[in-house]
Amino acid sequence: MHLQGILPDNYTFPFVLRSCSVLSASREGREIHCNIIKHGFESDVFVQSSLITLYAQSGETLDSELVFDQMRVRNIVSWTAMIAGYVQNGIPEKGLGVFLKMVDSGTLPNAITLVSVLPACARLDCLDLGMLIHGYSIKLGVETDVSLVNALVAFYGKCGLVDVAWSLFDQMKEHSVVSWNAIIAAYEQNDVGSSPIKLFHRMLDQGVEFDYITVVTVISACARLGALGTGKWIHELVKSKGLECNVPITNALIDMYAKCGSIESARDVFDRLPSRSVVSWSSIIGACASHGHGRDALELFSRMKEEGVPPNSFTFTAVLTACRHSGLVEEGRKHFESMRMEYSIVPGVEQCACMVDLLGRSGQLLEAYEFIQNMPIEPDADVWGALLGACRIHGNLEMAEYVADQLFDFNPQAVPFYILMKNIYAEAGRWDDVARLKFLLEELEVEKIPGKSSVEINQRIHTFLSGSRISNFSRVLPREYVQLKY
Repeated sequence: MHLQGILPDNYTFPFVLRSCSVLSASREGREIHCNIIKHGFESDVFVQSSLITLYAQSGETLDSELVFDQMRVRNIVSWTAMIAGYVQNGIPEKGLGVFLKMVDSGTLPNAITLVSVLPACARLDCLDLGMLIHGYSIKLGVETDVSLVNALVAFYGKCGLVDVAWSLFDQMKEHSVVSWNAIIAAYEQNDVGSSPIKLFHRMLDQGVEFDYITVVTVISACARLGALGTGKWIHELVKSKGLECNVPITNALIDMYAKCGSIESARDVFDRLPSRSVVSWSSIIGACASHGHGRDALELFSRMKEEGVPPNSFTFTAVLTACRHSGLVEEGRKHFESMRMEYSIVPGVEQCACMVDLLGRSGQLLEAYEFIQNMPIEPDADVWGALLGACRIHGNLEMAEYVADQLFDFNPQAVPFYILMKNIYAEAGRWDDVARLKFLLEELEVEKIPGKSSVEINQRIHTFLSGSRISNFSRVLPREYVQLKY
C-alpha cells in the first residue's frame, strides 16, 4: 500500500496494529507507532486504543499507560483495553482501579469490559465486587452474553462457589470449548474428586473438540488424584491429536507422571521434547527431587545451564528441594548463593524454607536459626515450621519452645504446629505440657479431617475415607485389591 503511494488513515492503523498484537510483532508495532505520528493520527481514539492493546499484549504496560494517559478523549474501547492490559499482565489491582475510574467518569461498561475485569476480582479474592459486577451485568442486560457467562463460571469457580458456577454453566443453551474449560477448571481447582475427569468424558460424548487448555486441566486433576491409568489414556489422546509437542501439555504430563510415581515416564516425556523451556526443566528437576533422586536433579540442572536456559525462582525451589531430600548441604548452600550472585534472583520464602529444612535436618539447628535471623524477607509460618520440625527430629526441646513462641505469635490458630509441639513434649516426657496443649486444641475446636485415598480401576476413581471398612469396597475392587490392608 505504501509502495503504491496510498496513504493510510485512522481506519487502516487499528487493523495493522491488531495484526502485530496477534503475531507478537512488537518491533514492527513500534515502527507503525512512528508511522502513526508521522501521519498525524496519534490523537485518534481508535488508533490509541489499538496501541494500548499492542503494548499490553507485548507485556509493555508502561507504554500502554503512556498512551492511555495522553488520551484527550476515552471511549469504552480504550478503557477496556487498559483494564485488560493490566489484568493480563498480572497487575489486577491496577485493572480494578481503572475500572472504578471508568465507572466514576460516567462511561458505561459493556460485556467485554466485564469479562476483562472479572479475572481481577478472582485473583484478588474480591467475591463481593465480582457479585456486584454480576448484578450489574443483569442491570445492563448483557447477562446472557456467552463470553460473560464463561467468565462468571471461571470467577465463581476460582472463588470456591462451584455450585454457582455449575448453575450458570447448566443454564447455558450451548457450550463452547471455553465453557467446558471453565467448568472443568472450576471443579479441578476446588478438589472435587474425579468430577473434572467425568466432565471431560461428558464433553467428548457431546462431540465438543478439546484444546490444550482442556487437556492441561484434566491432566492436573489426574496428578492430584494419582489416576495414572487415566493420565496415560489422555496422553494417548494427546498423541492422536498431534499435541504431544505442546509445551504446557508436556509440562503437565511430566508433573502428572511424577506425582503418580512414574518417574521413568516423566523422563521419557521430557527427553522427547524438541525444545525445552525453563518450565520444562523446572518440572523434570522437581520430579526427580520429589522422588529422592537428588543427584539426577542436580545433573539436569547442570545440563539446563549448559544449554543456556536461565533458571528462575521455581527452578531453584526444585533444586533446593533435591538437596533437602538427599541431605546435600554444601550443594544447597552453593545453589542458594548462586541465586543472587549469578542470576540476581532475590530468594523468596519458599527457597528460604528449603534452606532452613536442609540445615535443620542435617542437625545444624543453630545455623538454621541464624539463617532465619538474616533472611532478606520476613520469615513466614513455613520457615519457622521447618525449623520446628528439625527440632523434633534432633530432640532440641529448648529451641523448639522458642520457635513455637514465634509461630504462635505469628499465627495463634496454627493448629498443625500445636500438634507438632504436643508430640515434641510427649517424646520428652513433659506430660503436663502435653495436657496443656491438648486443652488448647480443644478450645480451638479442632475437627479432625479423616484421611482420604483414591483407587483407580478401569479408569474409574473410587474414593474412601480413613476408618471405612474394607467390606464396603469389596463389590467394586478385584480380589487382589480386597486382600490389601488399608
